[in-house]
Amino acid sequence: MKRVALGGSTGSVGVAALDVVASHPDRLTVVALAAGGNVALLAEQVRAFRPSLVSVRDDRVRRLLMHDLGADCPEVMTGTEGVEAVASHPDSDIFLSAIVGAAGVRPTWRAVASGKTLALANKESLVTAGPAIMTEAASRGVAILPVDSEHSGVHQCLRAGHASELRRLILTASGGPFRKTPAEELSKVTPEQALRHPTWNMGRKISIDSATLMNKGLEVIEARWLFGLTAERIDVVVHPQSTVHSLVEFADGSVIAQLGVTDMRHPIRYALSWPDRWDAPGERLDLVRIGRLDFEEPDRGRFPCLDLAYAALREGGMAPAVLNAANEIAVAAFLDRRIGFLAIPDVIERTLGQCARPAGRSVEDFLSADADARRVAMGFVERRGVS
Repeated sequence: MKRVALGGSTGSVGVAALDVVASHPDRLTVVALAAGGNVALLAEQVRAFRPSLVSVRDDRVRRLLMHDLGADCPEVMTGTEGVEAVASHPDSDIFLSAIVGAAGVRPTWRAVASGKTLALANKESLVTAGPAIMTEAASRGVAILPVDSEHSGVHQCLRAGHASELRRLILTASGGPFRKTPAEELSKVTPEQALRHPTWNMGRKISIDSATLMNKGLEVIEARWLFGLTAERIDVVVHPQSTVHSLVEFADGSVIAQLGVTDMRHPIRYALSWPDRWDAPGERLDLVRIGRLDFEEPDRGRFPCLDLAYAALREGGMAPAVLNAANEIAVAAFLDRRIGFLAIPDVIERTLGQCARPAGRSVEDFLSADADARRVAMGFVERRGVS
């Protein structure tokens, strides 16, 4: 029986993860949950999975949850202290990090520092503080199992060969909802349009990142840390069917691909069952029904966020942390209608150009760079306005 602690339980990945747990009651159990402020859903999860510890955003949410659960309420903690307690819960075997954005960095770090196996859905942890987290994981012998469908696919493909035989990775992107939208129309894009992902059902922030192709840029940076490759050995292709999740090319020219239906429960189950594979209920891949698999180059002119991510990766140091922080500020401003869609890459590029990026080694060093970048990016948002 694997004992699971879950951060971000009420988000789209968290809900899918608990569905996986429910489908394997003889193999998985939940010991701790961390969520934000969705009291109704969290209360349902607590009743269904009976964790011994829950963490919520603040005292107001804590009081509401305790009132809702009554005598069935477990221990409830709040804030950073609470989510880190979930991540390092003494009874857990694995921590599934599914908190959105850079808010997931500290709990991810805490799980690794506590020697927990890490199932990683929070790509921003490695984008922001990859050097510190990977160094700690190596020193403690912690396994990091990717939950993003693309990185899970790479992890599975690499079972076909040795790391020394690997030539390059190829990550696929759906292209987002504006793959064929003329450049002159992108300035008119609304948040509602950008949230309509063509193949995946995802949260708001990641849906916007998919629309700008920044999500793929962040995945390139994450892949660098997960698989130890330089930017030049990580490629991106647009694949609108989202059936091939990633490919790896070996030294002899052989290319191994991982295919599957667009269902986050599959990479989650892979991470929770590793090194085994468990039977999975639900839809199976039907290639005849799909009919064709298309691939094309990403349009880097219309979607400059991808190149901004590659540039930050090549620079290294604090640049990816600055990139991620500026992107989070810009995406939130777009969703709040304070800036236009095309202002997102502009805010990121300007923030990268202005922020000082001293060397850093600790998680706190990287989070300090993140905080500085947020202040700078917010200034650009306020000056830019809706455009």
